[in-house]
Amino acid sequence: MSTHLPFLGRSALVTGGGSGIGLACARQLVRGGASVVLTGRTQERLDEGRDTLLDDLADGAQVVTAAGDASVEADVEAAVAAAEALAPLGLAVASAGRGGLGPVVTTPLEEWEGVMATNLTGTFLLFKHAGAAMARHGGGSMVAISSIAAAVTHPFMGPYCVSKAAVDALVRQVADELGRAGVRVNSVRPGIVETDLVAMIMDDADVMASYTENMAVARTGHVDDVAEAVRYLLGPESSWVTGTSLSVDGGHHLRRGPDFEAAARAFFGDDAVEGRVTPR
Repeated sequence: MSTHLPFLGRSALVTGGGSGIGLACARQLVRGGASVVLTGRTQERLDEGRDTLLDDLADGAQVVTAAGDASVEADVEAAVAAAEALAPLGLAVASAGRGGLGPVVTTPLEEWEGVMATNLTGTFLLFKHAGAAMARHGGGSMVAISSIAAAVTHPFMGPYCVSKAAVDALVRQVADELGRAGVRVNSVRPGIVETDLVAMIMDDADVMASYTENMAVARTGHVDDVAEAVRYLLGPESSWVTGTSLSVDGGHHLRRGPDFEAAARAFFGDDAVEGRVTPR
């Protein structure tokens, strides 16, 4: 195996791969020689993301797109099949995700279910179908994008926090089951990273201060900070690492979560923040 191109001759699948952390992870895979399938809901975004990767392709490798919903099993199966058509599937990144803000007592059931569907069910479906393909080929590596929210509470982001903690539990479970098949499973827990998903958070100076003051290394993250950690967990350098959740957050997990109380009061009112409502 080439140390320069350790993924040559293998295919990789990245959910949420059209932008942000997912696209940065795909770039690391392409630079390692893999053929990559990018999945996501928006074809235009996938096409734009694919075009940024073309100059990094190794000889014979490809980047293709497969539009679909990470929480729909048929879409995930189709994406796995697309990867298998390129080369044996050996690598996968579960990066599709969504967040939300609101007190638990005012959270609509459909909001809870939507966050769980994308973050948790989407990861489960990728592990299920990509993991089975890797086991057939004698092994592989899968990484889920978890969150600092799995490690410390984020008041007024309940569904998101619970979904990411559940992702880490799923990682441990699947790592234990599939290790005998040579499949490793890990997660990365990013802190606050500069992406479109958190642009609105970054516009709030008080909230951002509550992030940085709780970091040992007080700065926001970049997508490459996360992607390089994912690359390590996917690659041969981590061949004896499985079932772990790696925090990439400037040490934020050592302290406490961010403070969204002022924003929650502004959007939902004092009674909701203090739990003095009748759930609907």
